[in-house]
Amino acid sequence: MNTSTYAIRNTVNATLKASSKISLAATLLLAGLSAVNAAPLQVSHFNPGENSIFAVSSSFISGEHEMMLVDAQFQNNDAQKLVDTIKASGKKLTQVYISHSDPDFYFGLAVIKKNFPDAQIVATQTTVDAIKASMEGKLAYWGPILKDNAPSELVLPKAIHSDTFTIDGEQVIIKGFNDKHPKHTFLWVPSAKTITGGVEVFDNTHVWMADTQTASERQEWLTHLDAMEKLLPTTVIPGHYLGKARFNTHAICFTRKYVKAFEIAAKASKDSAELIQKMLALYPQMPADAGLEISAKVYMGEMTWPM
Repeated sequence: MNTSTYAIRNTVNATLKASSKISLAATLLLAGLSAVNAAPLQVSHFNPGENSIFAVSSSFISGEHEMMLVDAQFQNNDAQKLVDTIKASGKKLTQVYISHSDPDFYFGLAVIKKNFPDAQIVATQTTVDAIKASMEGKLAYWGPILKDNAPSELVLPKAIHSDTFTIDGEQVIIKGFNDKHPKHTFLWVPSAKTITGGVEVFDNTHVWMADTQTASERQEWLTHLDAMEKLLPTTVIPGHYLGKARFNTHAICFTRKYVKAFEIAAKASKDSAELIQKMLALYPQMPADAGLEISAKVYMGEMTWPM
């Protein structure tokens, strides 16, 4: 083999090695980009606690560029805090999901809509129907109490027809969406292993029992709590809580235990006053509140709900 042949062969080998390095580098780069794109969503939340009438949670589900808001608060001043948080993030608010039909979940929508007119405001069809049927009456009752913090207009979400949202390519799933009676749903964020939204999880506050007046409704509730645990979440954001919540499956256990304890106490009580005292004895760290009083009266047949 002459010198020219050696030179040609060496040049070819060098070219192949360089191509291999470039190919490997490109593969690693693409893998790195994929890893970035597959980054889990981040979930944070706001709860006004004792500073407001209802200690209701709103959650922010964020990707690298996009954000989703879950529930809009009850009071205008608290809804404005949501707006401030979203604007400070620098991310695009793509959608607002209302997870329940009680006014503490949606009264703040006018403030949100004014600041983010392009964001889609949605809920399940069942939730939309329930809000539409009761929103005027709720405003008539709460408006004089809230005064300047009452909504300037009532915003009705649009019905969503899919159980899945997408934020920066990652899924957020509405659990319970396909149930026969999807009165209560919650959100599951798989990439963050987080449960949020809905009215079925409480912590460190009396559980609202007035909306589950039959044994079958309460059993369905307990079944939903079991389904939550089976997802093995690392984070659980209660829909309502006071004080220092632990944001894990403790809240699910707390709620289940309370529901069962309430049923047992009710069977052993002659009236709502006795039921209230039994629950206060079981949970001495939690002061009596309107929720406990109403729930006890409804359960013992002394009051109709909704009014």
